[in-house]
Amino acid sequence: MNPSTLTSKKIFFFWAPLASTWLMMAIEGPYLAMIIARLAEPKFNLAAYGVAYSIGLLVEAPIIMIMSASTALVKDKDSFIKLKRFIYLLNAIVSVIMIILVIPEVFQMVIVNLIGLPPVVDKLTYHAVICLMPWPAAIGYRRFYQGLLIRAGQTHLVTLGTVIRLIFMSVTAAVLFKLEILPGAYVGVLALSVGVLTEAVASRILAIPTVKSIVHKDAQTNTGLSYGEITRFYYPLALTSMLGLGVQFLQTFFVGQSRMALESLAVLPVVNGLVFLFRSLGLSYQEVVITYLHENQQNYKILRRFGLYLGGVMTIILSVIAFTDISMIWYETVSGLSTKLAEFAVLPTQILILLPALTVLISLQRGTVVYARRTKHITLATLIEVIGILTVLSLTIFFLDWIGVLAAVTAVFFGRTAANLYFQYPVSLIRKQIS
Repeated sequence: MNPSTLTSKKIFFFWAPLASTWLMMAIEGPYLAMIIARLAEPKFNLAAYGVAYSIGLLVEAPIIMIMSASTALVKDKDSFIKLKRFIYLLNAIVSVIMIILVIPEVFQMVIVNLIGLPPVVDKLTYHAVICLMPWPAAIGYRRFYQGLLIRAGQTHLVTLGTVIRLIFMSVTAAVLFKLEILPGAYVGVLALSVGVLTEAVASRILAIPTVKSIVHKDAQTNTGLSYGEITRFYYPLALTSMLGLGVQFLQTFFVGQSRMALESLAVLPVVNGLVFLFRSLGLSYQEVVITYLHENQQNYKILRRFGLYLGGVMTIILSVIAFTDISMIWYETVSGLSTKLAEFAVLPTQILILLPALTVLISLQRGTVVYARRTKHITLATLIEVIGILTVLSLTIFFLDWIGVLAAVTAVFFGRTAANLYFQYPVSLIRKQIS
């Protein structure tokens, strides 16, 4: 591909279906929080839902980067079969971990005692985690096939799968809300599980033509990808997501020890849900970078320019929401929070206005090092981010006695900035080689 043939317009039309996919997934959080907030005992149920969700994220961490792996590695029948077997093994491992976690004694020791949950939240969280048991493996399965669709340029099919997920998730949540037979936390996690399971099935069906094309390629195109190469490529990515998503669980632990802990646990998933609506547009950019750098190394400059515009637009829009009455309208009217909790959520949102732009930047940086197969730098950057987050959380909560949610969002912003700064080193070396 000639570098001159890649334009911002072409990037936009490749990225837009992926962005809409992530955006639809991002809508889940605010939508489910809105449902939970309108059922009985919203404060307890929002807190339980947030804790259960963070546990689910922690367990799914080893398989969350599968989409990047299948986008980058699957080129023929041999690499398809080997990566699929690799993923099935990972899915089995995360499923066993979920089973172990819901053993009452293990849950009491690891979750209740560690976080210090109030008894009512403890019980809600335990049953919510049980409802999430099939979620991690379903995530790994569908992300594998989504990666194949992205590599084949079929990003619109990825979007279609997510539409199906949202429909089933929304119908499940709406029906359970109407029946009013379950606590809000259970409604939220059941809707999530049903949605992801249906999307996994849909992704497999939608990928059938792509899979047939891959497995019928001429044997001479065999890349000879070994399980050792897959492991060396993927373990830094898995470690990265384990560190990155694991810190969300640790964040919950720190917030649980803070001043105004219950209020903080209640509003944190709602604030994160709003900010994630904008961050999702940046997260979707990583696969775009990987795909177009594979086609031609010289595409970096236009990919960087598109990312700059994207980050700028998201910062402006989120700033308008955070610093005007729109934030109260969102949290009080749309999300269903009480006026007190809605006011409590405004300042954390203002602190995070630059996070979506930093997410675009880190997607560009990660995509570049994945393309160059230097995935160890992703692990190092994430380790720096985690250390930064835990340092700020420890300082602000245990020494400065900050309110939990303010400490949490400040730590996230500081950690992400540190990771972005580190990435400048490996990315600059790669740019010199591809220029």
